[in-house]
Amino acid sequence: MREITSKDNRIYKTCEQLSLKKYRDKLGRYLIEGENLIEEALKTGCSIETLLVRRGYNKVPAELEDKAFVLDEKLFDRLAQTETSQGVLAIVAKPETDAGDFASASGNFVVLDRLQDPGNIGTILRTADAAGYRLAVVMKGTADIFSPKVVRAATGSLFRMPVVFMDSNSELVEFTRAAGKKLVATCFDTERCYFDEDLTDNIALVIGNEGNGICKEIIESSDVKIKIPMHGNIESLNASVAAGILMYEAVRGKKG
Repeated sequence: MREITSKDNRIYKTCEQLSLKKYRDKLGRYLIEGENLIEEALKTGCSIETLLVRRGYNKVPAELEDKAFVLDEKLFDRLAQTETSQGVLAIVAKPETDAGDFASASGNFVVLDRLQDPGNIGTILRTADAAGYRLAVVMKGTADIFSPKVVRAATGSLFRMPVVFMDSNSELVEFTRAAGKKLVATCFDTERCYFDEDLTDNIALVIGNEGNGICKEIIESSDVKIKIPMHGNIESLNASVAAGILMYEAVRGKKG
């Protein structure tokens, strides 16, 4: 394998830059780390452009040997995103998804409205993938879904779940209406519980900001307003927990 011996190396500098959102946006690239994520990326046809390994690592996939570079421990550990790195990371191209491709798609969509916690975002994407959702819509103001923490929390679902980005609430409403989806919002100002509504198919389920919930404009434009009943002394659930309950209602409904 070729070696990178200096932090002044062009590829090495690119990896350092990709720790920042502005460069992930500018370059259209992000980093993944660990054997499982790299294996998932290969399975799904994700575009791995460069593989970096710590000296002594001997599990480079055959199809990536011509893209692999070896680094000494000190250089590699400067790039590692985890405390107990397996010694392998990669530069991956961001996927390009056109919302127009889903204008007539069947199935459910999940909408992330200004979520900020990377763990929540990654877990919601992972759960949406598991529950058979077709698309994730990321609204302006949501934290970067290509940050290292989101990528780890999504555990490969980011490679499988198509994602589109929208700048305005009006764009979201127009898109979901054109796609034939019911826009479903969770809020406290409703008497209708989630199990009173058919969430089986063709919905766009909105998951709101951890502290402030779904923005007023989306709630007012929604076709369905639902809540998850609280029987204890808790006012609300964690965003990813609530999302999991609601997304799996579609699975339960299809089974019975």
